[in-house]
Amino acid sequence: MAREICRAAGIQGEPVGRQEVSRWESGKRTPREWLPFIAAALGVSVDELRQSHTLADPPLPTLADFLPDDDPLAPLNTRNGRRIGMRQVEDLQQRVHGLRLADDVIAGGDLVRPALRELRSAVRLYREGTHPGAVGRELLCQIGELAQISGWIASDAGQHAEAERIYRLGLSAARQAEDHTLAGNLAGSLAYQLSNTGREVEGLDLARAALDGAGSDPPPKARALYLDRVAWAHTKAGGAENAQHAMRALGEAGVALAQDSEGVESPAWLYWVDAGELLVMESRVYTELRRPLRAVPLLRNVLGRYDATHTRELALYLSWLAVAYADANEPEEAAATAERVISLSADVASERTAQRVRVVLTRLAPYADVPEVRAVLDRAA
Repeated sequence: MAREICRAAGIQGEPVGRQEVSRWESGKRTPREWLPFIAAALGVSVDELRQSHTLADPPLPTLADFLPDDDPLAPLNTRNGRRIGMRQVEDLQQRVHGLRLADDVIAGGDLVRPALRELRSAVRLYREGTHPGAVGRELLCQIGELAQISGWIASDAGQHAEAERIYRLGLSAARQAEDHTLAGNLAGSLAYQLSNTGREVEGLDLARAALDGAGSDPPPKARALYLDRVAWAHTKAGGAENAQHAMRALGEAGVALAQDSEGVESPAWLYWVDAGELLVMESRVYTELRRPLRAVPLLRNVLGRYDATHTRELALYLSWLAVAYADANEPEEAAATAERVISLSADVASERTAQRVRVVLTRLAPYADVPEVRAVLDRAA
């Protein structure tokens, strides 16, 4: 391509600009002065190159594509079913945990297909195999865990209706297995999605139900997680009374986490719940409540020690920092932070980050007369 463009431009000798062609291909730059020569190289008109073409992506799979129409957790009464033992359960457990670790660094749009394939395989293993009671219960627990992370991935990909169906499948599995801690996580995950997608009242009711339904003695980390989601649900519900409830829930989450010790066993899926995550939620709550003087120091503290390989989370947390700067009447800092958010989000297949970019740009709009802000808005446009 570089050779043909140089030939069209009348450049003699070795072709130049191969790196530039790569930048055009990846969308990092838009060709301008080279456009007539690209058109000549391709044998098309410049006007045709300027037209916007949207490629037809294959439709994303849905849960219905992978699971039976009737009760997906109803075992098939077959005498010749494969006998399932704890070895198969442990293998599934490792695969679920691997998917969870992958979600730390890969966005939902890129993970949703393999996640649904894993979920289908797990459900088929349960339905078509024969297993003693203890093994069956463990299988249901792994299906519940897999549904939780798959629902989270689907939600990140923007498939909210699909994520809700997946969460409810997981809830059914967790309840059949009588794993109240896992059921609380699934209900809380769904509540979090509802709160973020315009169903704040339902989200608050479900978040509180997840906390109440987890029993009187869940692991401290689990209780802290449930309370974090209650705090967020109150925050999104809005109003002064809900703001007070949110702050109270955050305080209770900190107390719950402080009770965690080496002698208390927590499920493996709680590996990521720690003081840093509670700090993240606290800073987000303060940002949503328009309290930037509290939010900014917390967010800068969190971002100063955050793993840069977790691109999606880094972009999300920076988006709250950009909003907090805007609320603090610091448009230049908000613009610089927004620039990082947009740059990080460009190559991430996450609807969460895309939505946060839209929020940041909306909050920057009142400062459009500030040159730094104007530049960010123009580039985004």
